[in-house]
Amino acid sequence: MTTNYLSRRNLLKYSAGAIATGVVTAGVGSNLVIAEEAPAKDEITPDKALQELLDGNDRFVKRKRKNPNQSPTRLHEIAKGQKPFASILGCADSRVPSEIVFDQGLGDLFVCRIAGNIATPQQIGSLEFGSLILGSKLIMVVGHERCGAVEAAIKGGSVPGQIGKLIEAIKPNVESYKDQSGDRLEKACKANILAQIETLKSSSVLSELIKAKKLKIVGGYYDLDTGKISLVS
Repeated sequence: MTTNYLSRRNLLKYSAGAIATGVVTAGVGSNLVIAEEAPAKDEITPDKALQELLDGNDRFVKRKRKNPNQSPTRLHEIAKGQKPFASILGCADSRVPSEIVFDQGLGDLFVCRIAGNIATPQQIGSLEFGSLILGSKLIMVVGHERCGAVEAAIKGGSVPGQIGKLIEAIKPNVESYKDQSGDRLEKACKANILAQIETLKSSSVLSELIKAKKLKIVGGYYDLDTGKISLVS
């Protein structure tokens, strides 16, 4: 396989146009190694990436985890470079660790976690990197049952420190659920997930990958009581 090198300066020029060339980075450093993608038959698709996540979660729920890619061999293998098949924008909640609930291992997932699973500019930039440069085929925005950040946005009121910035980012997405009957918190959590998906899709980098059918963005809702991930649409 032939390779060439991309300097940090040139990385700034490396944009959506690279999608059509079929290249992804094989490593990151002072120089970025660019390698041709594997043949299509060996390449995981966005749909296959999604199914892999759902299958892994099903194993987790049924207590049949395989704990894949967690051996010393895998550790040394990915030390040379990473190519995660999926990315997760998840809540920082300690009860929802991505690699465990999806039954994945080292180097499988590119994970960004923040309270309320909100798509900040920094999170978006990270996911752009994970998708365009590392080759991740899927982004799942994972919210969860009884999310404290979403509940605080519904209740309102003053909060100390920088917590208010998190609340303000969520509040517009859940405002309409304040006075609803039923499980308004669940509805608000799911509405927040969908809002973050739309924010991610507004990224020029991610939207180009979606158009090229190299990426899919979906939402997932985690049930704290069962461990089940349900797709949100």
